[in-house]
Amino acid sequence: MTAVTAHHDLEGLLSLRDFEQVAQETLDPVAWDYFRSGAWDETTLRANEAAWGALRLRHRVLVDVSTRSTASTLLGINASMPVWIAPTAMHRLCTDEGECDTARAARDEGVPMVLSSLATRSVEEVSAAARGSGSGPAGDLLMQIYVSADRGFTRALVARCEAAGVRGFVLTVDTPVWGVRERDVRNGFRVPDGLRMANLERPGGPTGHTGRGIGECLGWTIDAALSWSDLEALCGWTSLPVLVKGLCRGDDARQALECGAKGVIVSNHGGRQLDGAPPTAESLPEVVGAVERKAAVLVDGGIRRGVDVIRALALGADAVLLGRPILWGLAAGAERGVRRVLELMRRELDLAMALCGCPGLDAISRDLVSRGD
Repeated sequence: MTAVTAHHDLEGLLSLRDFEQVAQETLDPVAWDYFRSGAWDETTLRANEAAWGALRLRHRVLVDVSTRSTASTLLGINASMPVWIAPTAMHRLCTDEGECDTARAARDEGVPMVLSSLATRSVEEVSAAARGSGSGPAGDLLMQIYVSADRGFTRALVARCEAAGVRGFVLTVDTPVWGVRERDVRNGFRVPDGLRMANLERPGGPTGHTGRGIGECLGWTIDAALSWSDLEALCGWTSLPVLVKGLCRGDDARQALECGAKGVIVSNHGGRQLDGAPPTAESLPEVVGAVERKAAVLVDGGIRRGVDVIRALALGADAVLLGRPILWGLAAGAERGVRRVLELMRRELDLAMALCGCPGLDAISRDLVSRGD
């Protein structure tokens, strides 16, 4: 598998689905399967998108929407819209610059980026790309982490990320073990030669270049003994905000806040962990109710249109995260491709707000959505 840098007519791509088609045609088939795959029968993967589409938008009329703003502020981080880039692994499967391309695009579009622990560029490199030349505003970078059995290594990684200038941490908690993604097993997926897990290296440690599927390749990065005490410890290691990613229950959300988290991310890992987990659109209202506006609530999983962002915010989310579409943008056009994906989302959100009678994000309320059944 080698990275590709495609040169497509990006202006001719009119939706995120267009980018998905280009990515499928462009990427190595093994890389494509790795990015698109879900666990087992992929029922949760499919349900994520379908659940957003099942929500009807009860638009308001005769509202002055001649002036609109998609600007968002969350946890002290300003953004051009309530959309963040979700942590996804191995961007160098798409483009040689990998996560640095993503960071530059995020900076230019005013969108925060969450860097994956399984990145193929170091946090220092990506942070430098997010800062840019200094002539314009710096991008905002957060770091996603797993807690490995070597807690000392994880604590050292937190300190390393703080030194690199990240704005916060996202602890993934739905991965005590890796879900079975059968496409990867059939393909014998492994970390390709020449790529580094740049933030997880340690002298004499495993590399991920052997085994079949994500479980055998990267099982060493997680720990089945992870517990609430580890979240408490992480919150004690840093003064930066910690968000907990991978929740679907209200009681778990409350517990996360009690342990010191400043926010939660409703997520089922893009359908890549527990097949049969509820789609995030169904889980979101319970979590929002449990948090009671005491912390930030974000959601990912199947967000593909600007109307999906409105649906999520109407259900109580403060922001959404985009995962796979960012990879599609990288595959289609590297940094320019990611910028185009984010530009499309912002344009769609702005138009959808106008059509829903919402001049600002504060006008997006629960009464805008209803179930289609």
